[in-house]
Amino acid sequence: MTLLIFIIAGSLIYFGIQPHWSILLGVVISMTLPSSPLIQRKGKTWSSRLLQISIILLGASLNFQSVLKEGSQGLIITFISISSVFILGHFLAKTYQVPSPLSTLITVGTSICGGSAISAIAPILKATSLTMATALGIVFILNAISVFIFPPIGHFFQLSQHQFGTWAALAIHDTSSVVAASQLYGEEALKIGTTLKLTRALWILPLSFIFATFKKSENKMTIPWFIFIFLLTSLVFTFFPEINFLIPYFSLFSKGGLSLTLFLIGLGLNKNKIQEIGLRPVVFALSLWLLTMMGSLLFVINAPS
Repeated sequence: MTLLIFIIAGSLIYFGIQPHWSILLGVVISMTLPSSPLIQRKGKTWSSRLLQISIILLGASLNFQSVLKEGSQGLIITFISISSVFILGHFLAKTYQVPSPLSTLITVGTSICGGSAISAIAPILKATSLTMATALGIVFILNAISVFIFPPIGHFFQLSQHQFGTWAALAIHDTSSVVAASQLYGEEALKIGTTLKLTRALWILPLSFIFATFKKSENKMTIPWFIFIFLLTSLVFTFFPEINFLIPYFSLFSKGGLSLTLFLIGLGLNKNKIQEIGLRPVVFALSLWLLTMMGSLLFVINAPS
């Protein structure tokens, strides 16, 4: 099994298989073949590091001034989006009677950046391993679905590259799927989606501080250092054009790394995880996500150009 995984992983990078097929391939293998303890144990760590490296390499092809412009504008947009999702999550949790910290973790994952936000907040809330696994499982399933449905919906509504990138960054849970869906839509959507999503991810810091203060937790905050390295990469390639010959190679490895990341994420979904998830949390998370999708879609359609 482990040897098969490495062969497939190498093929994904070499042939440049599209990210949505990569994640589907991972899910199919996870569901049909005996699981490997090594892959299940290491897959999460490998996928997280690969994603960070892929995003850092992507920074080489993004103009630093454009990144700063989109990021500064995105601070207000993401703040409004996150606040709205938290308000919706509060009322939906009461409606579906989903207790905290599970409802809080799902809301955090929906509003900020999926599994990363859940992993950062769960220790502060002193959530049990089962609660954390449930929240991660639900968010992962919805996150995987988004890679397939967002590009067709974007084309149906004839969204521009900028509109789609903004919508994906606001409505998709994890950074990996934002990058994947945006990449499928177009290069400009990829640049906008990645920048705005990373701006959204930075809200982990103040949110962790707020939760730690109110919960009087001694757990340390998780700082997404790779975002700052991404900015540094963009800065270097913008102001030192003599090294721009490296950009095609960085872009190639970035896309290959993303495909491999999504494949490893797909391997993390198995029948046992699905069986552990109750119906009520799923309905809560799905309702919250659909409202987030529709609200952010209406925003990008009606926002001034």
